[in-house]
Amino acid sequence: MGDRRVGLVLTIVLAVLALVGISAALLLLDTRATGADALRTGGLAAGSIVALYALWLNDRRRRTEEQRHALEHDRVADERFARAVELLGSEADQVRVGALHALAGLARTNPAYTRTVIDVLCSYLRRPFLHPRYGDDPLQAADGEPGWSQRERHEADRKLGIRLTAQRLITELLPAADDDAAPAYDLDLTGAALEYFDLSDRKIGSVVLRHALLRSSNNFSRCAFLGPVWLTGATIGSGRLSGRVRCEDAVFHGRAWFSGVDFSGPASFDRTLFAGEVKFARSRFGDRITFRDAEFTGPADLRAIDFAEDPDFAGTTWAQPPRTDAPLPGL
Repeated sequence: MGDRRVGLVLTIVLAVLALVGISAALLLLDTRATGADALRTGGLAAGSIVALYALWLNDRRRRTEEQRHALEHDRVADERFARAVELLGSEADQVRVGALHALAGLARTNPAYTRTVIDVLCSYLRRPFLHPRYGDDPLQAADGEPGWSQRERHEADRKLGIRLTAQRLITELLPAADDDAAPAYDLDLTGAALEYFDLSDRKIGSVVLRHALLRSSNNFSRCAFLGPVWLTGATIGSGRLSGRVRCEDAVFHGRAWFSGVDFSGPASFDRTLFAGEVKFARSRFGDRITFRDAEFTGPADLRAIDFAEDPDFAGTTWAQPPRTDAPLPGL
């Protein structure tokens, strides 16, 4: 209000000075000008000053209104986010699914929330999860009989459905692998129990899947990993399907750490580019593993690997010989 009052006073002073000054100057310098002409010209100049002040005032009001709308928009977004996170703790399945979709919708309409929403979804997936078809049995009876009741099995299936929704929403929020302008978001899924995890054709920053459990078929094909990838101690196991990993035509720009991973099913790294340091040391491959036409441009550690079948390295190129503790079949 003070700035506006000062501006108004200054405008009036300048308008009066313009009116008097221009009118007097015109009368003194132009002998043909009449008093009416001089007053009219001075009045136009004074009116122009007043008009400029009005334009400045309107622009100031517009900017103030935009700031108010922006603050209101942020406040509403913060309330939506807080409410959705709160609803994730609901016991009702439909409420949890609705909360997950609300978070994803918030990220789509407010890109500044995308990173936070992905972090929340990853946190949800890191929650402990047991399912009878994973071999989990928290209620094992003393006589060795399975401890899952029918109600508990149904409850586990319901929770799995919610988790699959969270996985799908994470994938949808990640940018396409060929979108150079989009930011690369990090995923922290340490110890998460995942099934049918599909990140194919996505651009990702760093990925942490240390000691995670990946069940059934999991797909990382055509991904662009811009940061380090950690799968240390992860398990690729069976769920509804036998455990499988597809990582074909992917690009690892940074470190790729697969040390101590237990691949119970087939795994394919065909045509994948490993541009950084790679480590498969102490991993176990319980089924067929292929690296056909893969490219290793950094150091590779392939020591102490347990192969159930001979690996397929046909067409694989190495910038330097891989570290091994014994000759590997196919190399």
